[in-house]
Amino acid sequence: MSNPLNSAHYLLSAHNARQLPPDTGVEVAFAGRSNAGKSSALNALAGHNALARVSKTPGRTQQLVFFQVQPERYMVDLPGYGYAKVPHELQAHWQAFLDQYFRSREALRGLVVVMDIRHPLKDYDRQMLGYAVQRGLPAHALLTKADKLGRGQQANTLQAVRKELFSAFGDTVSVQTFSGESKQGVEEARKVVADWLGLLPSAASAKRLME
Repeated sequence: MSNPLNSAHYLLSAHNARQLPPDTGVEVAFAGRSNAGKSSALNALAGHNALARVSKTPGRTQQLVFFQVQPERYMVDLPGYGYAKVPHELQAHWQAFLDQYFRSREALRGLVVVMDIRHPLKDYDRQMLGYAVQRGLPAHALLTKADKLGRGQQANTLQAVRKELFSAFGDTVSVQTFSGESKQGVEEARKVVADWLGLLPSAASAKRLME
């Protein structure tokens, strides 16, 4: 199967609302705490080595970074959180900016929250998932770096996270294991994102093709 996200390329970075592109088209946002593997996940989904910069310094993403997949179709890399080296005023600015983005952005159609499978569901992860649920948006959790655990540990963690997500948010948040390193779960996650972006054939058109 060809990769519908392969044409993704950097478009712009926005540090405030004025710098955002027009609120048209369709966007899928990606959130994750520092060092959760968000950049690696974006690269794996797009099939690029350096679409998103993988930094040794946590928290390098300090703007909303837009990657255009097709005209009017975007993946949006949100600022990483959970590190202490950022001035309080800057954290407050990002918080207000993200609040506004999630409350009012009409183009936003889904949220992917990236979590290290060894440290899932931290406060920030819950907060970001809460944003999506409040807006009535679908959310998908990627338990990244799954290659760091054995299959049994992966399955146990997945089951525990799925149970906790259902308890907190009902069936609005889906979850899977993922590894950008071993490519585990990449196809599954790619389908979720491509579907939200409207890049997969609709059921009706697929049925016509089969007739």
